[in-house]
Order: sequence, then structure tokens, then C-alpha cells
Amino acid sequence: MDLTKLRHIALIMLLVMGCAASVHAQDNDMILNRPYADTKPIHFGFSVGMNFQNLAITNNGYVYADGEEWYADVNANSPGFSVNVLADYRIAEHFNLRVSPGLYFGNKVVRFLNHQGNPDLPDQTQYKQSQNIKSTYIVVPFDLKMSAKRYHNMRPYFTAGAMYAGDLSKDRSEQLKLKNSDVMLTVGMGCDFYMPFFKLCPEVKFCFGLKNLLDSNRPDLEDNIEMKPFTESVSKIKSNMVVVTFFFE
Repeated sequence: MDLTKLRHIALIMLLVMGCAASVHAQDNDMILNRPYADTKPIHFGFSVGMNFQNLAITNNGYVYADGEEWYADVNANSPGFSVNVLADYRIAEHFNLRVSPGLYFGNKVVRFLNHQGNPDLPDQTQYKQSQNIKSTYIVVPFDLKMSAKRYHNMRPYFTAGAMYAGDLSKDRSEQLKLKNSDVMLTVGMGCDFYMPFFKLCPEVKFCFGLKNLLDSNRPDLEDNIEMKPFTESVSKIKSNMVVVTFFFE
């Protein structure tokens, strides 16, 4: 995901937090909502939100005997839907350990361009193609939440952790095939807003995959020679994700 998109997502998150803060500012902040919420040793909640999935593709520039030279990238991201449950364990005044298993639904559209192809030919498949990779991830994030001191009914925080992601989608015999599991490092930021009956916690999290997801073992392509150049032109694929979440605790 490019910097422009990251700025847009961060701006949306800041606007949401700013709107929520302005609502609190109109109330009497001297009245503390849920003053003992942060002293509980363990509490539970749930969340809903959006995810923006992306792939970091490393092309190797392989050129076939017929002159084909395919390059792949992801130039657009579609928002997906996320839902999680939450268990939060209080370690100390400013530190909490959180686990929030859930499901992430989304997709990535991979674009392929043949640098030696002719865009003016009637058969555009020799010049460009695309692949829509739909994913249903079951995720298990573990996060260390580091909170600032509470200010009236607000408390900003940062998170850092790791997340397992397993793709439940069925295998497909298309241009690229991805492995079904990944491990990601995550960093995030958010703010606790103390409502009369619950905490609302908008959060944005950046996830960086550690594994090479490209499955180069493709016996399914032995009878489909036209698909081989796409896999053989790519050396590495890593997954990245931005998750915008609203926790209710």
C-alpha cells in the first residue's frame, strides 16, 4: 500500500478520534464515566472494522524464449470486513496483554503486464491480465497495549505484537497461488473513549507479513503452460495489511 493511501487511512482515523473527542468536550468531563474500568484484572469485548489487504511482490524479470516478460503488482485495494472477540489482561497500570481472535474478509487484485507485449493487439491477454485473490483469514492477534495516563474520559494508547493469519479460502488454479498461513508483526495506535456503559476504542493497526507466501510448487500447471510464466516471473510475495477497528469493551 502506497504512502498516499496510508495517509488517507490515518486521516480518517484521526477525524474519527477528533469527532469523538469533540463530543466528550461538550459534556462535563469532570464526571468520569466508568472510573474503575481499567482496574479490572481481565475484561472482554468485541470489535468490528475494515481491513485493507495488500501484497508486496518481488519480480525477477524472467524473460521467456518468445520474449514475454511479465511483471506483477497490486495497484488498488478494496476494503474488507473484520470481526473479532477480545480478551484483555491487565499487567500493570499502563500495560495490558490482549488477544483478539476473529475473521478478516477481503481481496487483492493483482495486475500482470507483459513489458514486451503490444497494447494495440486485439488479444489483450498477451499484454495484460489480472487476478482477484479473495481471502477469508482466521486471525489470532496478540498485542501489548501501552496506554498513557487517563485524561478525563479519554486515554490514548499504542500497541505492538504479532498475529497468526490462516486463509480458509479454497486453493485455486490461477496465475499465482498463495500459501494458506502467515505470521505478521503488528503496530498500532488508538484511543479509549469512556462512555457511560462501555468503552469505545477506535484503533488503526499496521500488519507486516514475515513469510514468503508464493507457492512455487505448481503441479496443477503441468497441463496449463500459459499460466506458468506468471509464477516463474515472481520470486517473493509478502502480505501487508492495514486494519481499522472499533472495539467495544
